Amino acid sequence: MIEPVNVSLESLNLMTLSPMLIPIIGALLILVIDIIKGGLDKTLYVVISLLFLLIDFSVLIDSAGIFSQDGIMMGVFNVMLIDGLAILSQFIIVVASMLFIPLALTHKRFHEFSYPEFFALFLFMISGFQFMVATDNLILVFVGLETSSLALYTLVAMHNRDKSFEAAVKYFTMGALAAGFYSFGAMVFYALTGSVEINQIAAVLAANKYVDIGYVLVGVVFMLASFGFKLSLVPFHTWAPDVYEGASASMAGFMSIVPKIAAFVVAMRLFEFLIHSGVIWLEVVLYAFVVITMTAANIWALVQTDVKRMLAYSSVSHAGFVMAAILIGTTQSNSALFLYWVLFSFTNLGSFSMLWISRQKHLPEHQRTDHTYDKFAGMVQTSPVAASIMGLFMLSLAGVPPFALFWGKLYMISSAVTGGYTVLALIMALNSAIAGYYYLKLIVYMFMKEPVMGNDGHVYVSNATIALKSIIGFAAIGTIFAFIALNPLLELITAFVYNSGY
Repeated sequence: MIEPVNVSLESLNLMTLSPMLIPIIGALLILVIDIIKGGLDKTLYVVISLLFLLIDFSVLIDSAGIFSQDGIMMGVFNVMLIDGLAILSQFIIVVASMLFIPLALTHKRFHEFSYPEFFALFLFMISGFQFMVATDNLILVFVGLETSSLALYTLVAMHNRDKSFEAAVKYFTMGALAAGFYSFGAMVFYALTGSVEINQIAAVLAANKYVDIGYVLVGVVFMLASFGFKLSLVPFHTWAPDVYEGASASMAGFMSIVPKIAAFVVAMRLFEFLIHSGVIWLEVVLYAFVVITMTAANIWALVQTDVKRMLAYSSVSHAGFVMAAILIGTTQSNSALFLYWVLFSFTNLGSFSMLWISRQKHLPEHQRTDHTYDKFAGMVQTSPVAASIMGLFMLSLAGVPPFALFWGKLYMISSAVTGGYTVLALIMALNSAIAGYYYLKLIVYMFMKEPVMGNDGHVYVSNATIALKSIIGFAAIGTIFAFIALNPLLELITAFVYNSGY
């Protein structure tokens, strides 16, 4: 007869689960309110979403304090893992979400924000991303991955334009394929080691001295393909430009930041022990992924005629740039990843939000897409403040000092040199120079060309609400003055990464 096991609440350490439960409770509350009293103003749902994200943020601050004192925390039958990577990435996820939600307080033409389901799905998505980063259990990572992905597919489709439905279907199809690859890769690792915990998998493979290297190769290839889709690495990037174009501009900016930081953290946990194990072919494959993604995405961005698609390919290139941190695999490079992504979050969300101001319900006959370069021609004459802010974001994305992303690029390249990847550092610097061309191209259109006659689609800041102006202004301030907080931010990130053993 099997003796029952008594499990105490204290041993479960439910504190590790609280950051993920808060957005779930918020989402359920929104749905219950809508059932009881439908047709309420969207402002209520914005306030509820922000309130629960603020509570989530405060709980993360408490978790960070406990981690600083007691170190890594495990909980809920040891499937939850709260370490520096989990805390840093959750801060980025929650703060970026808090910047995104107020954008719903914009013009009524963006009808998806009038649905309470939008906010409920958004909070479910945030919870899924938090589950992904706060565990090293492959099953729980998959649960978080699917929770966030299924919500995100629907959020894209709710934009309710022809391209939005197409984008959602493409995203769903590619996401389903990525989920299949992930499941197969996880199955291979479980068959080899008898565990789905990444730390245990690493220990068993090391103890066996990677005797089953062929099977390890199969598992890693499937995992790389899965995360290649999620991070839009070449050649798994094909969905990204179409999905970004079909989604609303701010949702595209959000998608370029939050889902990727979650995927980066999981990739860091999974691939770094393989990198440090001396498996040479994995290093070669990751090297190729990084270089090809950076270079090919930059070349495709050069020939785009639509600013939104240019920014989509730009985001692909930045993902390849940051993937170099996982290849290098040092504490400095891992710290550089988080620093880069914090700075990138301000700049890229600001860039896409600027595109949102200029969205048109009906395109003129001469305009094939919503955000052609000609639409921005002479914008300094029609809307000088908007042109200046957009120019600021482009200079930052290009890595021009002293703006935010320059420091992220500098520290990332420095970590490559320190880690012995001098050639990679040169390739990264060269790609930054190439990217400067298409960012400066938009600046040339805005400041050095005359407005296209008969085009009524210029950016008009008067169409932006106070909420939208505030978010863009906050992003602009962060982009300009990031260097002031750079040293304390970097020290904090490095301490959290180092104390997590990465």
